[in-house]
Amino acid sequence: MTTWLREETPHDMFRFLREGDEGRHQTARVTADGAAWLASAAGGRGSALARWEARPASPATLPCGTAFDVVNVDPVFGRRMLDKLWTEGPGSGPVAVHRGRTMLFAAPGTAQRLPALLDWEEWGDAVPRPLCHGLGDAVTVPPLVPSGSAGPRWLVAPDTRHPWLPGPEVVLWACVRAVRAASADVRVSIFPPADPGANVYDVSRRR
Repeated sequence: MTTWLREETPHDMFRFLREGDEGRHQTARVTADGAAWLASAAGGRGSALARWEARPASPATLPCGTAFDVVNVDPVFGRRMLDKLWTEGPGSGPVAVHRGRTMLFAAPGTAQRLPALLDWEEWGDAVPRPLCHGLGDAVTVPPLVPSGSAGPRWLVAPDTRHPWLPGPEVVLWACVRAVRAASADVRVSIFPPADPGANVYDVSRRR
């Protein structure tokens, strides 16, 4: 167990987070339990956690593949995915935004399985190809404490030591629903586009 997880840390970060847990329903705010889950991803890398503990308003780099994988998508498409997950599906796990991309935290193994599922899916070619971060990769996660800067930020912050994380099938479902929703918004006309130089006549007044 690293020093970052102990109650008597110099900054007593968990106590600080627990004191604000009355606002735990603020979806963009990390709770003490959520911070513990994030810390579990680093395993025994105490030096990285110590730096994060000393600067809780700074982002941190955490490895993927053990506590979570990350599916990194275009922001507009990511918003459509989240809309489908929350309105028609089971919801989502933690979600962050970084460098103009939406990062959906998913169950370990999703990064390896999702690309193959997209290749088999009928609508797979229409899905903007996500960046999948799994075992051997690392991602930048937002600060424990909101900093108000233009850096990474939480859309749905972790608030439990065992958050529910969507697996590859659920992420695929959200991708397909998002693509279908976007396709439904495109109106298709059976008529060819009008010639801008053509004469237009008002035939409604003909007798």
